[in-house]
Amino acid sequence: MTHSAPDVRPILVVGDANVDLVLRGDVVPRFGQAEQLLDRADLVLGGSASIVASGTARLGAPTALIARVGDDAFGRFTLDALRGSGVDVTGVAATGAAATGVSVILSAPEDRAILTAPGAIPLLAADDVIAGLEAWRGAPGILHVASYFLQPSLAAELPSVLAAARAGGWTTSLDTNWDPDENWHGVEGALPHLDLLLPNRNELQAIARSLGDTGGHDEELARGISRCGPRVVVKDGARGGWSVRADEERESAPGLTVDVVDTTGAGDSFDAGYLAALAHGVEREQDRLRWAAAAGSVSTSRSGGTAGQADPAELRAAMAP
Repeated sequence: MTHSAPDVRPILVVGDANVDLVLRGDVVPRFGQAEQLLDRADLVLGGSASIVASGTARLGAPTALIARVGDDAFGRFTLDALRGSGVDVTGVAATGAAATGVSVILSAPEDRAILTAPGAIPLLAADDVIAGLEAWRGAPGILHVASYFLQPSLAAELPSVLAAARAGGWTTSLDTNWDPDENWHGVEGALPHLDLLLPNRNELQAIARSLGDTGGHDEELARGISRCGPRVVVKDGARGGWSVRADEERESAPGLTVDVVDTTGAGDSFDAGYLAALAHGVEREQDRLRWAAAAGSVSTSRSGGTAGQADPAELRAAMAP
């Protein structure tokens, strides 16, 4: 894996690569063999890591992905979609040991439900990431890890992976995404080795509870987590996003007013906007948050996690006064 834009830091994304089947319309299931007619069904690139990688690549940051897919039609679909977004997929291995992961997303304007068959996603291991870091040709950049709880083998050794990356000059970032078991164990071990943690508000509250912090408002919870190591960058839905370090003033940026089609992947596109701003050398935290909030907002204009992602010109236009 190489990177050829010395003025922009490379981004190495680690995590889940799968397909999403996004269903819209009358999506609340009724059992008893009831048949419901939908407004639309889209088969699209899925996985938090894949959507982040697609977003950072579209925003001009040299981006590579490390992930696992199955040696099947969905795996080929996933690889083709990633290549189409400009992502280096050298580190995405197709395995015959499991099928490509699949998520069925029941998408309503105000919320969504997600049903996931993990498939090959949990097969990614720490050694795969270390090998990817060692194979990197060029200056160290930003290492972003997504979907912590879908990859228990990687999660168990993530602190050592992050420590090795930092020792090599990489900036480290984590979006845990939701824990399907809702116990949130293990994140505390990664926090001292992180520069950035990117939860949404619900994830922020759950992580804080897992650390024993059950009181205070969201900003206090974020400051408590930040005392363990990372800047905490919080996705706040249509309100945009904000961030804190333990002893710094809160920074924030509003979301944009858009005609929302589908919120799938909006948080991942927020991550992509923030990381791309960092890669491009944007120095002010408020400006990085503006990139993030705009990228997340614009992504909701089309179905799926990547179809609505902005390129640099579109993002600049969206952020214009």
